[in-house]
Amino acid sequence: MAAGGFSKLPDGMMVVALNLPGTAPDGVGGVRVLVHARNRPRALTRLRNLGLRAVYLRGNAAPPTPDEITAVLHHPDGLIWRTSPDNAVGVPAGCPELWHPIRTLLKSRTPAQPQP
Repeated sequence: MAAGGFSKLPDGMMVVALNLPGTAPDGVGGVRVLVHARNRPRALTRLRNLGLRAVYLRGNAAPPTPDEITAVLHHPDGLIWRTSPDNAVGVPAGCPELWHPIRTLLKSRTPAQPQP
């Protein structure tokens, strides 16, 4: 189960943040995903439609920060990710990693297709 939370915007829309664990045996590689959607179920549906099937949100333990809300609102897809702050590998101290579009995360997960 992923830790995360949500924040309701003044216009009724929601920003949902999820901390997804990494698949590496040493626990490194977790990501924080932000989704902008009409409501919480729709935000989770957007992630499930992309192949992240076992994503659930229980509670509001890690809601998005104001900076995260700003980042997702300014992205055209409304769906971004970066490595979790506690798992940031290769990022110098004091220099946070930039947000990435979700398609870059999914590209790294899919196996390479053979060329005809």
